[in-house]
Amino acid sequence: MWTIIKVDKKKISFFKNEIKNKLGKESIIYSPKLLIKKITKNKLQKKEYEILGDYLFCYHENFNKINFLKQLNFIRGVKYFLNGFQICQNEIEKFIDRCKNLEDKSGYISQSLYEEEVNKYYKFSSGPFVDKIFKIVQLQKNKIDILMGNLKTTVNKEEFLFSPI
Repeated sequence: MWTIIKVDKKKISFFKNEIKNKLGKESIIYSPKLLIKKITKNKLQKKEYEILGDYLFCYHENFNKINFLKQLNFIRGVKYFLNGFQICQNEIEKFIDRCKNLEDKSGYISQSLYEEEVNKYYKFSSGPFVDKIFKIVQLQKNKIDILMGNLKTTVNKEEFLFSPI
């Protein structure tokens, strides 16, 4: 069963080691990440972002037992376990599967998680147009026609990350 845990970012490596020691090899920890590439002062900078911030997913068979979770609540680095995860198992699994399908070989999300819609505004998260706002004019299979101010151009969907505003 999957659970969602809010952790202290400063103690995340300690938390991961401790949870592996307590739960063993049958536990799985998953946290989807983005790799953002920005060009500042003619230098390429890479920065890793956790999509869920300080939340992560953890899988273990015994997470449906309340007493088992209460024992894990005192591991250093755990702020709390999110309530209601038992009801939302299907949605959690769908989200994790979708994230894993969008990952590249390095383990970073390589495409947009969001559904693209015509005449909606988006913001680039990677590439030469980082932090620029654009409007989708037309959707094609692998390309989108966008409008940035007075500039109309076509970009490849898979080369750039963008999110809705």
